[in-house]
Amino acid sequence: MKTHSILSLLFLLSAFFSTSAQTQLKPDTLSYKSFVWKSETPDDCPFQQSKELTGIRFSGLKSGFHFGDTWYPSWDADDNLYSPWTDGRCWRLDGSYDESSSGEFSMNYPGNWMKDTEHTGPAVTGQAVIEGNDPMKLKVYSLGIQKGAAYPYHGRYPCGSLVYNGVWYYGTYCLDLGNVNYGGTTYNWPWLGPFVGFRYSTDKGRSWTACPLKPQKPLFGESGLQGYPVKIGSPHFVDFGKNMQYSPDGKAYLVAHGADIFDSKPRFWNASWITGDQVYLIRVTPSIENMNNAAAYEFFSGYDQKGSAIWTSDFSKIKSLLEWNNNMGCVTVSYNAPLKKYIMCVTDGGNTCSKMNTYLLESDSLTGKWKLVTYLKNFGEQAYFVNIPTKFISADGKSAWLLYSGNFAPDWNGLKILEKPQGSHYGLVLQKIEFLK
Repeated sequence: MKTHSILSLLFLLSAFFSTSAQTQLKPDTLSYKSFVWKSETPDDCPFQQSKELTGIRFSGLKSGFHFGDTWYPSWDADDNLYSPWTDGRCWRLDGSYDESSSGEFSMNYPGNWMKDTEHTGPAVTGQAVIEGNDPMKLKVYSLGIQKGAAYPYHGRYPCGSLVYNGVWYYGTYCLDLGNVNYGGTTYNWPWLGPFVGFRYSTDKGRSWTACPLKPQKPLFGESGLQGYPVKIGSPHFVDFGKNMQYSPDGKAYLVAHGADIFDSKPRFWNASWITGDQVYLIRVTPSIENMNNAAAYEFFSGYDQKGSAIWTSDFSKIKSLLEWNNNMGCVTVSYNAPLKKYIMCVTDGGNTCSKMNTYLLESDSLTGKWKLVTYLKNFGEQAYFVNIPTKFISADGKSAWLLYSGNFAPDWNGLKILEKPQGSHYGLVLQKIEFLK
């Protein structure tokens, strides 16, 4: 009986791509013929089709860099974007490289990390600056790396990142590995673990105050050990524009994908880094005192009889904002100010290593009715961590840039993963899109 490890493949591939990458002072760009991606919506989709935004056109412009993944930029008042990154290399302005691997193992210990349950060596995550106003002419460089233990989990990764009023809040979450027999094969599967908390920087990522919380005692007290489902495993900040200028109430909001124990039809990879069943919504007034204090948060808890959102400070009363069983996963939201629309990007990661599907939803409010813009079957064909940086939304709101990473496993068990659209590769990818009406 063979033992397969999704995480080992991911890191080996990311190491290969990052090792072969060369220092890039300019982005890798290309042009191709524009096209409208045909929306292929599954029959059980719970979202009505939007009548205001009916699809997207790929404009035929791509930009990007061939290093690292997990890019979630936050737009600072200084007009730069600041982002986490991990699992690869990212060059510095002096021409050297920073190297990052978020697994609780080292490439120097091949074959041992799955067995070494007491290993407490550091997982490594990086931070970077994205400079420029034109995605085709960006400059991206690393500001360094930080270490943090993942024990009793096997990996610790970047997620929610926010720069606000001169403070950078950098969140991390964990992944667990558990031996599970599925279809006669034993897998070491990367189950979604809990959100740990935030480290923070007051000098724009040059130095950091460590997160006071630990994986054993994370911010919201959840456990993802042995596949136990979490709700706030990998949260991402709603992108309200430069220095959160379009927040409706001055609060920071986060969306997260997760699952629960009441699922009657769970898929094997039900709650992973890229798959889930629900989307959850939480909020907090951002400050150094609040960000790692669970009592400072409020959790979406459904609607009252008038249809207004209910917020609670009791985590046990949290309810999902959206649900689509076996069809949800990593989620981000950006506010398109010119259109006065929230745009949600959701990736259903399939079995987490083959082709992946991404769909876009729109709503007039975060807690309002979400409607389908388009369903991008096999987008990437293996695109993940999809988001829309508000800095690159046009003045009329009609065009924007999709940011994602892609194709970390381009030959998964003989399944050839193609570049769809062109230029989809491991690293940082930006594709220009137009919203159709």
